[in-house]
Amino acid sequence: MTDSLSAVPPPPRRAPWWFRLLARLFDPWIRLRIEPAEKATALTVEERPVCFVLERYGLSNALILDRACRQLGLDSPLAAGGNDALGLPRAYIGLSRRRGRWFGRPRTRTHSESLARLLDRQRAQPDLDIQLVPVSIFVGRAPDRQSGWFSVLFSENWELVGRFRRFLSILLNGRHTLVRIATPVALRAAIAEDLPPERTVRKLSRVLRVHFARIRAAVIGPDLSHRRLLVDKVLATPTVRQAIADQARRENKPVEDAWRKAHAMAWEIAADYSHPVVRSLSFLLTPFWNRVYDGVEVHHLDRLKDVAPGHEVVYVPSHRSHMDYLLLSYLLYAHGIVPPHIVAGVNLNLPVIGTILRKGGAFYIRRSIRGSALYSAVLGEYVAMLVGEGFSLEYFVEGGRSRTGRLLQPQGGMLAMTVRGFLREPRRPVVFQPVYLGYEKLMEGKSYLDELSGRPKQKETLWAIVRGGYAALRENHGRVAVSFGEPIRLEDVLSQHAPDWKQRPLDGDERPRWMREAVEDLAVRIQVNVNGSANVNPVNLLALTVLSSPRRAMAEADLLDLLALYKRLLAAIPYSDRITVTRMEPAQIVEYGQAMGILQRTAHPLGDVLSMDEETAVLQTYYRNNVLHLFTAAAWVACCFQHNRRMRRDAVLQLGRALYPFLQGELFLPWTVDAYGRRVEATVDRFVEEGLLTFDAASGYLGRGPGQTDEVFRLRTIANSLQQAFERYFIAVSVLVKNGPRTLSVGELENLCQMTAQRLSLLYAHTAPEFFDKSLFRGFINRLRESGVVKTDANGKLDFDEQLEQWARDAKVILGRELQHTILKITPETARAAAADIPDAAAG
Repeated sequence: MTDSLSAVPPPPRRAPWWFRLLARLFDPWIRLRIEPAEKATALTVEERPVCFVLERYGLSNALILDRACRQLGLDSPLAAGGNDALGLPRAYIGLSRRRGRWFGRPRTRTHSESLARLLDRQRAQPDLDIQLVPVSIFVGRAPDRQSGWFSVLFSENWELVGRFRRFLSILLNGRHTLVRIATPVALRAAIAEDLPPERTVRKLSRVLRVHFARIRAAVIGPDLSHRRLLVDKVLATPTVRQAIADQARRENKPVEDAWRKAHAMAWEIAADYSHPVVRSLSFLLTPFWNRVYDGVEVHHLDRLKDVAPGHEVVYVPSHRSHMDYLLLSYLLYAHGIVPPHIVAGVNLNLPVIGTILRKGGAFYIRRSIRGSALYSAVLGEYVAMLVGEGFSLEYFVEGGRSRTGRLLQPQGGMLAMTVRGFLREPRRPVVFQPVYLGYEKLMEGKSYLDELSGRPKQKETLWAIVRGGYAALRENHGRVAVSFGEPIRLEDVLSQHAPDWKQRPLDGDERPRWMREAVEDLAVRIQVNVNGSANVNPVNLLALTVLSSPRRAMAEADLLDLLALYKRLLAAIPYSDRITVTRMEPAQIVEYGQAMGILQRTAHPLGDVLSMDEETAVLQTYYRNNVLHLFTAAAWVACCFQHNRRMRRDAVLQLGRALYPFLQGELFLPWTVDAYGRRVEATVDRFVEEGLLTFDAASGYLGRGPGQTDEVFRLRTIANSLQQAFERYFIAVSVLVKNGPRTLSVGELENLCQMTAQRLSLLYAHTAPEFFDKSLFRGFINRLRESGVVKTDANGKLDFDEQLEQWARDAKVILGRELQHTILKITPETARAAAADIPDAAAG
């Protein structure tokens, strides 16, 4: 009985009665969110003596720390006698103490006597192993629709505030208090460095101050200078001063005129970040998101929080909608991470809206800076200053919003500026954070369709934004997914392309030869990692399945089987560890599609049929393209058996490896050719397990069933998702071969390919408007040139040999004879095409 009683842990030690009385008065005004959960949990089982460290002494901070300890079931850090092992009257210390009158301006002084006493205690008793646990406290971080406008003025920032302002901040924002617990620091390790006692105190204090500054910068952002001061700094840099002098000399005008022009450019660019405005925007956007979307899913944010402190984070999301930058900044702020400075097109610098976005962190750049050396210098120095000062940034490497649902080929302008800024002043390591944004219904869906059909892009105006926002409030846009991909450390990329970059800092606007390759590599890595964090939602699966049927209609039983098959393929052969898939079962997906207005049900005695109308089907190609890259291996294997009953297994693998570089360039796939070959092998094995294919080990042949069996139907559906890509490849090769070597330039080939695809689309009623997108043909042609299959002669004409003709013969394996004949028949020659008026359906 005695042993049983002795095993019961003693109750937590409590604070003095007067402090508990204050805490009872204080508790109704405070609600805590303690992060990260795993570190908080670790404290509950910590057996070594613990002393908490606060950035600043203060009664409110002590009360919040005491409340956090009570929530975790720990001893109060203000318990009478403190922790006996520490030798202090309380189990917490502060790095600084503020003294001043109640309404006066506080004075701050360093306070390290308690830290020195702790170090002395550790030296005297080496077996103690005292742990310092830094705790950061932020009052007024999380947005809430019930918050008042007045509370915005008293949210957390970098300003040194007095007791009265802190008191108001607690009253107004205390229910949104964030407590961040850091990894413990062992005093034993600090003493082991064998420094003099005073130096040990100073060094440990400096390390802790740097830690608190990094956490504060990660949570509320760097300490910002006034916009006017930032502009003056940019104009005072040697690069901009030289550009001003050159501009004055070119225009034969006074330097003052060139300076005023540069000032106007810098003023047009610079952000005017305001914490109260950001807080106000969060207040406004909360009800807007709740009205427009059914919910926002956030994936892998915890991994970002592990990376962000101590790094400059550059967010590089996919660009689907104007909602992207608002949504990402809102989510970061809501989860305790500072919103980034966002690169926005100058077309969004509208009256009222432009000012609000600028104060929310947006800075505006022109769509093209070619031909303006002065603007390029000003923008480059502004970006370099942001990078040097450690501001987080956000920009879209695609340059514009994707109108097809695919990732666009990346543009390297902002990446190059970021890299140059870091190389000039590598103060903090830079990490690029890819972000995948997935929608179930885009606000701009119909306008994208109009643009792909050849209509000009509508100009952004204040009235258009207001009208679009009002229309959005009246529709159901489903759910949104925001998924954070694998981060890319800039230093790793630089070390691969220039191992000695640390010994060669850049001067001014210097551009070393390896820079272009490094930026291009970085851009592709970003797109690959965006795709590697895709979220597969119910709309993606429905689009992928129904659009592959001949008439955009499918029996309910077949649809349910295919949805289940796609989910099994994703689970059996994972694309990456950051891919997320809807948890809905197939029947729930179908029901959800009907509720969203995507599917139409037609009742029938032999079984209901689910279909999409023509307009919906065209719009759904966007959501199919979002996840097309996840099924490349499966679609390739299925394509091989569209028009072939039997194929050798090694032929399926060999042809897949030959085609892979072109798919990789179009869909930003992550594997090497060998790794893709292994993925095809795994897919073949899975198809055999599913009964879609059979394999005769003796002969090495794979085979499919005859006629219109269920297995053949599923293979055809899977294959159709990539069929049009292979048709585009065959069109390009056919046009080249038919016109002969050294006949067409790159531009001429693009135009002829587009015209052929448009003609084929009319004949076969393709629903995908990107089928004749000139940029997709351009990417394929570039890959042909990079692989050496096609070369450019001295006259700019494309030359090739029998290798291309062999490639064309191999491609016929996966195309039906009728389609082959049609493509060859309608493929134009240069002489006939020269007189034709070739419309540019991809314009805009």
